[in-house]
Amino acid sequence: TLGTQTDYRDGEAQTDPYSPEYVVPCGSVPELLTLATLTWGRGLPAGLVEVEMIERARQKRAWEATLPAMDNASHIAERRKMMEDMERKEWAFREQEIEKLQEVRLEVLKKLLQRREENQNELDAKRLDDHWQNHQKAKEEKIKKIQHDCALMLRKLIAKRKNVMGKLERRDIIKEYTDLASQTYAPLSRIGYFPDNHSERYVVKNFYLNTFAGLCELEASLPDSVTQVEIKAPKPKYTTTKTGFIKRSARLEVELAQVHQ
Repeated sequence: TLGTQTDYRDGEAQTDPYSPEYVVPCGSVPELLTLATLTWGRGLPAGLVEVEMIERARQKRAWEATLPAMDNASHIAERRKMMEDMERKEWAFREQEIEKLQEVRLEVLKKLLQRREENQNELDAKRLDDHWQNHQKAKEEKIKKIQHDCALMLRKLIAKRKNVMGKLERRDIIKEYTDLASQTYAPLSRIGYFPDNHSERYVVKNFYLNTFAGLCELEASLPDSVTQVEIKAPKPKYTTTKTGFIKRSARLEVELAQVHQ
C-alpha cells in the first residue's frame, strides 16, 4: 500500500536533517550557535546527557555575567577567587564523570568476567561428563570381563565336579555319536576347535580347472565319445512274430489308440 511504501522509503533513504543557512546580527550571540557541535547521530536527538550539558553551559554563562570588572586590585582578587572556586567545581564534576565512567566500565568488566566464568563452567561440566562417560565405559567393560571369567571358572568347576575322584574314563564312542550335542557333532571353540580357521583348504584348486592351458590339455585328453555326440537311430518295434501272428501288446496299443481317438 501507499503507507507501507512511504514507511519503507523514509526508513531506507533518510539522510541527516537539513540545516539552512543563517545570518547572525551584529552584537547578538544566539544560544543555538553554542550547540553547533551537536550533529545528527552525535548528540542529536538530544538525550538526558545533552540536556544536562546545555544547563551547565547556561549556568556558566550566567556565572560569567556576574564576574566583577577588572578595574581595580580588589575586583581582580575577587575575580580570581571566583574563578578558582569555579575551577574546583569543574574538577569535582569531572571527577564525578570519571567515576561514573569507571563504574560503567566496571559493570561491563563484571559481565565479561561472569560470561567467561559461565563458559568455563560449561567447559568444565562437559569435561567432567566426558570423564564420567569414559569411567562408565571402563566400568562396564571390567564388569563384562569379570562375568566372562566367572562363567569360565564355573564351567571349569562343573567339569572338575564330574570326576571328583580323578578316575580315568575311557571314551564312549557310541554315546558320543548318539548324543547330537556332543563334541562329535558340535565341537566348541573353547576346547580348541575353530571351524572358520583354514577354510581355504576346502577350496578346490586344480590346474586343469583354473587355467586356460589346463582346460585345453584336459579337453585334448578326453575321448572323442565325450566331445562328439553320436546319435543312434532307434530300432523299429516288431509287432508280428516269426510265425506271422500279431503280438498281444500290439493289439492293446491299437485298441488304446482307437479309444483315444
